[in-house]
Amino acid sequence: MSFTIDADTAGLESYLDELGDEAEAAVRPAAQAGAQVLYEQVQRNVAGLGRRTGKLAGSIYQAYSASKSGDGKAAYDISWNHRKAPHGHLVEYGYLQRYVYRPDGMGPVVRPGMDGKPRPGRRATREQKDAYYLTLPAPRIVPGKAFVRGAASAMDAAYKAAEAEMRRRVAQKGGA
Repeated sequence: MSFTIDADTAGLESYLDELGDEAEAAVRPAAQAGAQVLYEQVQRNVAGLGRRTGKLAGSIYQAYSASKSGDGKAAYDISWNHRKAPHGHLVEYGYLQRYVYRPDGMGPVVRPGMDGKPRPGRRATREQKDAYYLTLPAPRIVPGKAFVRGAASAMDAAYKAAEAEMRRRVAQKGGA
């Protein structure tokens, strides 16, 4: 079964041509409206982790990305500032814990007999670190808590916010 519709689309085409500039001007605000939804979800995810120092919560940002944007396209980056919260990646992705940590959370336990000796440098070999710090019987996997990647659950709401902002701006300019 099939059917045919004969329609004059000249009016629609001219309307879309007229909206071209308004729609183009509304792209960035619409993208920002969607990015705002995701940004707020990331902030809620970080708040749900529990606050220790507050550095991670204070490092969340959203920024317009000129390099990823172009004609008819606007992109925003939402992440954490690695300088403000340098260990954010450990929270986001998880890590492998090899050493016994002090109960006060101030780093790994130093092996008996190593007190007073200089601790291994950042680029020390694993053997040097294992000789200095008390190792766990078996490494422990600390799972990640995807506070940025977990914001993808709000993607539908972000699309809806972007679409609503686009419609509002186009209707506002179109006089409707």
